[in-house]
Amino acid sequence: MNRSHASRRWLPALLAAGAMLLGGCDREPAGTDGYEITAAKGSTLARIRARGTLNCAIHTGQLGMSYLDNRGRWQGFFVDYCRALAAAVLGDARKVRFMPVASNKRFTIVQTGEADVLSRTTTWTLTRDTDLGVNFVGTMYYDGQSFLVPRRSGVRLPTDLEGASICITKGTTSELNTAEYFERKGLRFQSVVFENPEEAKLAFFAGRCDAMTTDAFTLTVIRLADAAHPDDYVVLPERLTKEPVGPVVRSDDEQWFEINKWVLNALFAAEEMGVTQANAARMRTTSRDPEVRKMLGGLPGFGKSLGLDDDWAYRAIQATGNYGEIFDRHITPLGVERGQNKLYRDGGLIYPLPMR
Repeated sequence: MNRSHASRRWLPALLAAGAMLLGGCDREPAGTDGYEITAAKGSTLARIRARGTLNCAIHTGQLGMSYLDNRGRWQGFFVDYCRALAAAVLGDARKVRFMPVASNKRFTIVQTGEADVLSRTTTWTLTRDTDLGVNFVGTMYYDGQSFLVPRRSGVRLPTDLEGASICITKGTTSELNTAEYFERKGLRFQSVVFENPEEAKLAFFAGRCDAMTTDAFTLTVIRLADAAHPDDYVVLPERLTKEPVGPVVRSDDEQWFEINKWVLNALFAAEEMGVTQANAARMRTTSRDPEVRKMLGGLPGFGKSLGLDDDWAYRAIQATGNYGEIFDRHITPLGVERGQNKLYRDGGLIYPLPMR
């Protein structure tokens, strides 16, 4: 596809993302800078049902993953996960309060219970999983750290950046990963650290750094959306790291963790089984596969162990489609191939757990 055309087609969404409003469902909540540091306890599902909305923390604006369209509605890969989750537990994909949150507050908002789930590009690591009182639901997108460089630089491999200055956002996994990579290779580099991604991005395009580093998907979006001439820049194909990213919930509510895990898995399994947004209603009663009918509520018994009714997965798939449909709706138009995010049978890493 012509990527410059793709960039222009997505421009209204980017402009809208810069004009976020405060308010209720589908808007940023008031007071996102002042969360109470009070540990949340009790049943998350009960609180969600009592308030009638799912509180979903998302990125402040990232094309493809979490962004405002030209009608002021949140859209994106991780946004659709929350819509599927709301459909499963509340019966209505519209009952979501989207809460844009900065990187340095994304775990706090879950720990305090202000958000029921964090659904944005957050890497699953040992220390995050064990030290922060949160659980990673599963890997929704497999990524890896890379570098964005000017095409004219002639850089083709990360090792070509010997002695280069590199724009990095402070406090991210990218900062440590870059230092460790160059140390392993016995190479030198100059780290130019910025407080937030916006500053790093502006500095790179202003020529203050030879390269910029973060996850490859984010760099692809930056190249398409922020470069005056996207073809003048390239994201290096080599990956420095493994960056499995996915939704996050508090670790003290096993039921809520299980609900999230199986809603995500139902989206994976639906693609594997050929269940789509369009055919789910028919397949729940006509499929010859009992596992399909049970997943979709055509056969009883699948909801009780989660504290839900038997139609939870059916509603989730009807709301957003299966995993492949979500990917094709939000990620494919950016020119990003599925790669590792294909189903295992197609050579990828997405391996649905048995729905039985």
